[in-house]
Amino acid sequence: MSKYKYLKEQVYEANMEIPKEELAIVTFGNVSGIDRTAGAVAIKPSGIPYHRLQPEDIVVVDLDNVVIEGSMRPSSDTKTHTLLYKSFPSIGGVCHTHSTYAVAWAQAIRPIPNLGTTHADHLTAAIPVTEVMSDEMIEGNYELETGNQILDLFAAQGLSYEEVEMVLVACHGPFTWGKDPAKAIYNSVVLEEIARMAYLTLQINPSANTIKQSLIDKHYFRKHGKNAYYGQE
Repeated sequence: MSKYKYLKEQVYEANMEIPKEELAIVTFGNVSGIDRTAGAVAIKPSGIPYHRLQPEDIVVVDLDNVVIEGSMRPSSDTKTHTLLYKSFPSIGGVCHTHSTYAVAWAQAIRPIPNLGTTHADHLTAAIPVTEVMSDEMIEGNYELETGNQILDLFAAQGLSYEEVEMVLVACHGPFTWGKDPAKAIYNSVVLEEIARMAYLTLQINPSANTIKQSLIDKHYFRKHGKNAYYGQE
């Protein structure tokens, strides 16, 4: 029996949420999870349709992207995932999808403005978008540079990865993360809905403004932080 059985099952279940939630078609998208103690990352194998995917197919790599368990090639996005794990030490899961509305904002190279309380429930900032990748980066170690684009954006804007758990990679699509694979996929579902709502809002009223800070703060901090009172925990 695999020593990573529980991690692989977690990652499998999270990956199966991608087609269920209509966040990608055919083989697009991937979710990973990490065992920090073992330094092991479990991730969807590259190019496998979701209807064929089984828990035992999940590939395990180390943080240097060397396969340590599994007979298939890991996702082509693995280097992006492992860089995020190395750079964001408290996260336990990463998700990348090709969900329609989030991708549309990424292709438009526009951050998603905070237009309402659904957005504010999850983060106070706009959902950021990276710069367009240079030709040198594209022709080099592309997947690693995708991760570097995310890190550079968060550094330049002074963003906390623990507060902003989602990002748009310009001309590409969304990445999200969280405490485990289930939270990473949850954040992808939330991101897609926020992207859809923002698109529809700006279709109805192209001059719609970001909601006022007091309303953002009320909705965010009633769910997050030491004085949160939303839910049962």
